[in-house]
Amino acid sequence: MVSRVIPVDTFDFVLFGATGDLAKRKILPSLFHRFQIGQFDDSCRIIGASRSQMDQAAFRAYVHDALKEFGQLEATGTSDVQPFLELLDYASVDAKVENGWNDLNALMRPDTIRAFYLSVAPSLFGDIASRLKTSGIADKNSRIVVEKPFGHDLASAQKLNTALRAHFTENQIYRIDHYLGKETVQNLMALRFANNLWEPLWNSHHIDHVQITVAESIGVAGRGGYYDKSGAMRDMVQNHLMQLLCLTAMEPPSKFTPNAVRDEKLKVISALEPVSADNIVRGQYRASSAGDDSYLDHAGDPTSRTESFVAMKVDVSNWRWAGTPFYLRTGKCLRARESEIAVHFRKPPHNIFADDQDQDELEPNMLIIRLQPDEGITLRTTIKDPGPGGMRLTAANLDMTFAESLPDQGRTQDAYERLIMDVIRGNQTLFMRGDEVEAAWAWADPIIHSWAESSQKPQSYDQGGSGPDDSLLLMHRDNRRWRTIKA
Repeated sequence: MVSRVIPVDTFDFVLFGATGDLAKRKILPSLFHRFQIGQFDDSCRIIGASRSQMDQAAFRAYVHDALKEFGQLEATGTSDVQPFLELLDYASVDAKVENGWNDLNALMRPDTIRAFYLSVAPSLFGDIASRLKTSGIADKNSRIVVEKPFGHDLASAQKLNTALRAHFTENQIYRIDHYLGKETVQNLMALRFANNLWEPLWNSHHIDHVQITVAESIGVAGRGGYYDKSGAMRDMVQNHLMQLLCLTAMEPPSKFTPNAVRDEKLKVISALEPVSADNIVRGQYRASSAGDDSYLDHAGDPTSRTESFVAMKVDVSNWRWAGTPFYLRTGKCLRARESEIAVHFRKPPHNIFADDQDQDELEPNMLIIRLQPDEGITLRTTIKDPGPGGMRLTAANLDMTFAESLPDQGRTQDAYERLIMDVIRGNQTLFMRGDEVEAAWAWADPIIHSWAESSQKPQSYDQGGSGPDDSLLLMHRDNRRWRTIKA
């Protein structure tokens, strides 16, 4: 069964940074795909805005090239390309000066939803927000979307929030984290709160520990300068992994509304214990074979101590999770690109099969939520091994890979498609609130500061593996093991 498409109201969507890499690869193709399936029609307008000098025809040609490269036209077809291009307009504006803002204002229509997507450096958020308001382009019903990073520490995040709130209310600000738009991330909430099966088991009485892994097979080539100023902690843990942790650990909200969901996520962050140095491992990939580039080859600083890998043990100090640790890890140049949440349940309290066929150890159940590359959910259970020979037990998977279980759904939506349409609808459920961002930085800052004050370097690790050896010991000392990152 193909999903029902719910059309959105007419809108003017202004894309700042329209000639940038993110716009070309993700935002413009996402808008095109939503247009293709009929979620909005030719009453809507998409307006590119950047410092580049070009006219409407040149911008349409630019977008056409972007769609040919990133729009999956071989799978979706080309018949809708020209109608989509006819929705496009362009204004050359500079966030720092007055030039172009009157031209942009002239393109806006009255009584139409106005959404402003800031695909630009965070240093420009305040300037653009100010000019949108003072020029009369933004009104009380407008929405403004800002990309991460939302600061590089607590102080800068507070400064960004203050700059945005000077011109827009909190319910107009959409802080986008594309991980929250992934189908499986949202399915985690459906799995927990739309099924009576899991909630009685979703606590420390039944769950031994939780592993959250976001592994990448690529390095930092091409973005080493940026990455060296952030590292894995700022780039991945403080936002992406934090959000996955919150959705896994949060209490059931009273309603599926933006503030109810975000209130519960904030409670999780507030319950996180400080992480001691012996519960964190950080690493930096090296050139492990001839022809490999090391992290330092791209960092721009041969003495850099920035981490490309982080693993940590995190405790959530509340009634539900006391005694159940969360293990987080993320890194570059690992064995494979793989993101998952693995919920490891406790072993049965008593094994009635212990005297039969040496079944002294039962494998605990495990629920695996796969985010990428093959989105789906797997429940690992213990069953009788088929055939004669007594009660021999074995582990088996109950698997739901979305592409196989729901084959009529067609092309998998990109996360940006879903999130951009939520902006138009005015639904903030999958977007971070300002206090949530600040709370996450308040937890992460002491860890980052301790690294800056320490003379200890990140541990080197080989490319194509699972990270530093000490990350394995982080689990082994608790008599646990990381799930294998599969190539």
